[in-house]
Amino acid sequence: MTAAHLSPDTKVAVIGLGYVGLPLAVALAKHFKTTGLDINARRIDELRKGIDRTEEVEPEKLKASSLHVTSSADEIKDFDIFVVTVPTPVDEHNKPDLSPVRGATNMIAPLLKKGAIVVYESTVYPGVTEEVCGPLLEKGSGLKCGKDFFLGYSPERINPGDREHTVDRITKVIAGQTPAVTETLAGLYGAVTTGGVFRAANIRAAEAAKVIENAQRDINIAFVNEVTMIFQKLGISVYDVLDAAGTKWNFLNFKPGLVGGHCIGVDPFYLAERAKQINHDPAIILSGRKINDGMGDFIAERITAQVQGGGRMLVLGLTFKENVPDLRNSKVIDVIRGLERRGFRVDVHDPMADVDEAQHEYGVDLKTGTLGDVVAAAQEDGGYDGVVAAVTHNDYAALTPSEIVALVKPGGIIADIKGMWRGLKLPEGVRRWTL
Repeated sequence: MTAAHLSPDTKVAVIGLGYVGLPLAVALAKHFKTTGLDINARRIDELRKGIDRTEEVEPEKLKASSLHVTSSADEIKDFDIFVVTVPTPVDEHNKPDLSPVRGATNMIAPLLKKGAIVVYESTVYPGVTEEVCGPLLEKGSGLKCGKDFFLGYSPERINPGDREHTVDRITKVIAGQTPAVTETLAGLYGAVTTGGVFRAANIRAAEAAKVIENAQRDINIAFVNEVTMIFQKLGISVYDVLDAAGTKWNFLNFKPGLVGGHCIGVDPFYLAERAKQINHDPAIILSGRKINDGMGDFIAERITAQVQGGGRMLVLGLTFKENVPDLRNSKVIDVIRGLERRGFRVDVHDPMADVDEAQHEYGVDLKTGTLGDVVAAAQEDGGYDGVVAAVTHNDYAALTPSEIVALVKPGGIIADIKGMWRGLKLPEGVRRWTL
């Protein structure tokens, strides 16, 4: 197949309909006969009803889309192009877990026809597409890789909750096993994005580009987190320092905080693993990860130092970032566990998070109801010893000084991790702390 052979009748299958796969599948369905497959039957049922719990695709766009969704692999047999967008997590030892990619690959293999292209978007270290996935596809299909079917790679760049850098606007990096495959991918992705495509030198270069995009951010945030720890011990707020340093024209505007989610907090471990395989010590990469992974407990320790004798704490926010429902790899749980280890009883509220998922993933029973309900309940109980603003959801940023103060008892502390209330004037005598 070449780019010239792409047509509205080209059959495209997107494997995995999460934060990455669903927006891509909806975009592709505008130009090609597209089927989205997810092994989660509940997810498929919700999508058929126009419900996207990730909130990446609006209900009206989902209902209007020609995208066909299924949990049955039989429905994508003999398709022209397969796009794999399954997660690539790490295990409990921070080792890359390729089982979702392997599972999707093994599922696709017997469905391949001659001339098919299999494109991977999942974040992996350089070599996985050709050294791991290619042989699995050969084994399961009985076809020859590079002759009967072909590989491609186009790293995903979805930023959950970002309405500006969407899949139909960003530049897509592409690489094919042959020049002809690369041009086919240029036609495929070029049809869905106004940001254009960038032809990487080869598949391994494209894989490497993706994994360093997030590793770079991780290291920069780690630097700011480390100086935050230093300044805390000196009695200086890092936000005051950043305000001043940011006036220099080439100062990089990174902020301190909790580095979670499925990308920045995970991808560096993939690059580190590959480095170790070739006997290179990824010192800077792993040092950055160590600092960022320890930030939650550091925050809990600093809060505890200002609230003697334990008590009740209210943590506002559990998702890994603001204004999204995504709970994957949220580091807010590290703050919660750190406070609990130091003798606090912790309540957690998050208007974006799913109650059942919070319990399943972290054993956290979210306080339900509106923020007004939470404020009212706090007043009835005499208030909390401290409130920890962990995630800058719009609902929390919109709280008034009186509402914020109503959450804590006299002498309690307002711990504003992200500094979202720095501009608010709170009543005299209210204790406030930030990084």
